[in-house]
Amino acid sequence: MISRVIYLHGFASSAQSTKARFFGEKFADVGIPLVAPDLNAPDFGTLTVTRMLGEVGSVIAQGPPGPVALMGSSLGAFVAWHAAARLGPVLPQHPIGKLVLLAPAVTFGRNRQQDFGRGVVDEWERAGTREFFHYGENAPRQLHYEFYRDALTYPAAHAQVQVPTLIFQGMQDDVVKPQGVIEFCQGRPNVSLRLMRDGHQLLVHLEEMWRETRIFLGC
Repeated sequence: MISRVIYLHGFASSAQSTKARFFGEKFADVGIPLVAPDLNAPDFGTLTVTRMLGEVGSVIAQGPPGPVALMGSSLGAFVAWHAAARLGPVLPQHPIGKLVLLAPAVTFGRNRQQDFGRGVVDEWERAGTREFFHYGENAPRQLHYEFYRDALTYPAAHAQVQVPTLIFQGMQDDVVKPQGVIEFCQGRPNVSLRLMRDGHQLLVHLEEMWRETRIFLGC
């Protein structure tokens, strides 16, 4: 039985996103706490995947012993996948029992043109920083190129994850390409993929995702 759910928000989003609040309320109704750390802290400008993984490990370790589920959206799903591969051996009292991934950015870092558009990453590297609109803060924010350089050291396809995983992917997603997710799931017997007629945010299918997630987690 899962004792806690840790929700990892997406890139330039926040722990108060629509999906984080929706699932927090749903899990509260069935008596399971959901923790949604701010992965931007302490500063979005110096964000890295390595730092996010450290934060996830700290959040897991600070809770009571028992299996946890990681639920992540987009970049948060990318981080959840790597957390399952890396944190299990170092947190034996807090095993990561299951993953629920929403529009997971599992191909992130594989092709710099596809990640942000033609020439964008090259210019970002030359300039050192790049401006992104931060949806959680509703304002533009600068992000150092080290974020992308660090992300390249975490190829999702190479991470060894055996944890049962449920993935929801929108077929109209123009941020995380559906075909990349479909190909990623092939040959991974621990992964179940649900394709939906929805975009990147998957907001049309919140109730359906909740029903399937509740069954998957056994709560």
